[in-house]
Amino acid sequence: MSSPSDKQSRPSRDDQADPAPRPSRRVFTPDYKLAVVTEYENAPAGEKGAILRREGLYSSHIIEWTRARDAGRLTGQPAEPGAQTKPARKSAEQIELERLRRQNEKLASDLAKTRMALDIMGKAHALLEELSGSAEDDTPPRKS
Repeated sequence: MSSPSDKQSRPSRDDQADPAPRPSRRVFTPDYKLAVVTEYENAPAGEKGAILRREGLYSSHIIEWTRARDAGRLTGQPAEPGAQTKPARKSAEQIELERLRRQNEKLASDLAKTRMALDIMGKAHALLEELSGSAEDDTPPRKS
């Protein structure tokens, strides 16, 4: 059993000061990103890894920053005039309209298939009637 004095003699985890401060996330400015992407793209194939190691970056940083640059998010201007950075949200009516259009297209396709099947069945029925009528007219051959 432990006594209350035992609990007081051991410092709890909450009472201990953290020896190392919590690391903060690095933040890169758009100018820095553009400079690094430009340097990376202009570097010969063997030196690209050295740039990443020197700057303490990963290739995923370069990929992400290149996409951002191409989309115009690093310069503050859109890449193309009239280009939107975010697609416009659709209203509930537009979503319902699209759903109904898809449903209508599916039903029209099903109707066309059903009509085709009925046409085939009608032709098969007519053929069978013709065959049965001709079978009644024919007399079986006589055996001699």
